[in-house]
Amino acid sequence: MKKIILTVLLATVFIGCKKEAEKTEENISATDSTNIQSTPESETSKISLKEVDQKGLTEILSKNNDTLYVTNFFATWCGPCMMEMPHFKKKIEELKGQPVKFTFINIFNKPDWQTEVSAFAQTSGLANKILLLDDSKLNQDFFENFQQWSGNNIPFTFFRKGDKTEESLGSMSEEMLNSKIDSFLK
Repeated sequence: MKKIILTVLLATVFIGCKKEAEKTEENISATDSTNIQSTPESETSKISLKEVDQKGLTEILSKNNDTLYVTNFFATWCGPCMMEMPHFKKKIEELKGQPVKFTFINIFNKPDWQTEVSAFAQTSGLANKILLLDDSKLNQDFFENFQQWSGNNIPFTFFRKGDKTEESLGSMSEEMLNSKIDSFLK
């Protein structure tokens, strides 16, 4: 009798676990980040991202006027980079119509530009603000533009308005981003 009860109990547990595993797999497939990567070719091919070279990027970083330039260096595979993107998107919406320009520089992994980066550009709505940078073409002179950054850590954000500059190495919280931007707009 004990064997029959134990067998029925184990069978019930296994069936329940199998159903739970199926539910979990369905949830994962519905929300897994690989779904973003499987965006149909026709959709991502609509996104035309521009490449920038060292000279062009130096010009962007050295603009000296009354506009606040926020330049963020990121990669789509970088978890901390992706964690701060919603903060940037929220701030972009908040500051619409104000003299603030956001630019996102995708650095590293050139082979992913037409797949992962294009898919991210489309799903994030930031396509018109993303530039592609082949970091293998940068020489060490480029990094003299920065006090903290030598090109080996991302995310990195550079703020410039007129002669005032500020840098942030590492992921920023929403409060930190707001604080930095507010200090330039006062």
